[in-house]
Amino acid sequence: MKLLAFSLSLRQGSYNRKLIKLVGQIVQTSKVEIEILDLLEYEMPPYNADVQENPGFPEAAERLKKKLETAQGFIIASPEYNFSYPGHFKNTFDWLSRYRPMPWLNKVALFLSASPSLVGGNRALWHLRVPFEACGTFVYPEMFSLATAHQAFNEKDELVDPAMFKRLTDLVLSFLRFSEGLQYINF
Repeated sequence: MKLLAFSLSLRQGSYNRKLIKLVGQIVQTSKVEIEILDLLEYEMPPYNADVQENPGFPEAAERLKKKLETAQGFIIASPEYNFSYPGHFKNTFDWLSRYRPMPWLNKVALFLSASPSLVGGNRALWHLRVPFEACGTFVYPEMFSLATAHQAFNEKDELVDPAMFKRLTDLVLSFLRFSEGLQYINF
């Protein structure tokens, strides 16, 4: 099985990028292949049906679609912007949802967040579920939100709290078992 992982934060030093890096290390201890993507490599113009019609899908959308098609699922870490997820990703999602079949269809997803706030970006994850589930993604029921993320990492970008790292590890490994079980269902 192959998974893609990416942060919806574009900032290089973001807590969500650090979280995705940790997830990559956890997944590498299993038999699952993981590839970490940087969404800065897939920037797209604002979605416009006229542009889709002529000249067509942006080159970045084509590349990201091909990446998504090679994976059985993905792990996403999102910051919280105004009680939701970042607008640039809504635009990316809108472009990709115009393909037939949609590259999100019949995939599995795990959502994570990290934020300096006391709710850890949790509200963004609830908003993120809606478009994914509407487009046929099997979103894992449990999510992970890291509150006060500005204090959660040490200088090596490891989680300071061993209990929090265990919780993240247990969640990721549980998601992998869930995902592997779904591989055998014919949709």
